[in-house]
Amino acid sequence: MRCTVLAAVSVVAMTASACSSSKPCAGVGVTSQVGVMFLQRGYTDLAGAAYELCAGGKCVKDHLERGDITRISLPLPDDVDPNLGTVRLRVTPKGSTHPEIDASSDVKLTRQSDGCGGGAYSEGLAFTKEDGLTTKIPPSVSAAWHKHLKSLASPSESS
Repeated sequence: MRCTVLAAVSVVAMTASACSSSKPCAGVGVTSQVGVMFLQRGYTDLAGAAYELCAGGKCVKDHLERGDITRISLPLPDDVDPNLGTVRLRVTPKGSTHPEIDASSDVKLTRQSDGCGGGAYSEGLAFTKEDGLTTKIPPSVSAAWHKHLKSLASPSESS
């Protein structure tokens, strides 16, 4: 299941790019990043809550939308150290000054090739109320992500 979620995070993070070689290349550009699949089950309504995801001296901040699962991505520089260290996720409910979630995990990044001689370092994590922030993707997160993707592909059938 971990591979499935990592593939989903990686596919979402991919962007088309030209390779530096003059001969044709079937590769797709990849970006260095940390992605977190955040399963909101078990919490009161977190819609509008502020989140902050930090790693390697970089942070991304935004607000959660209403939903069962949210994907959060933190772009990292191309020259990022694969021994990234601590990834930290904080979620502060709307109207509060104190985080309801403050979780961290030590992370080593995995190199992903672009198929053209280049590549990037990334890692997919999951957050659940039961398991915290982890690189071991729980089956509940994979199932929720697949359900979410299916609802995007066929919105009329999800009701």
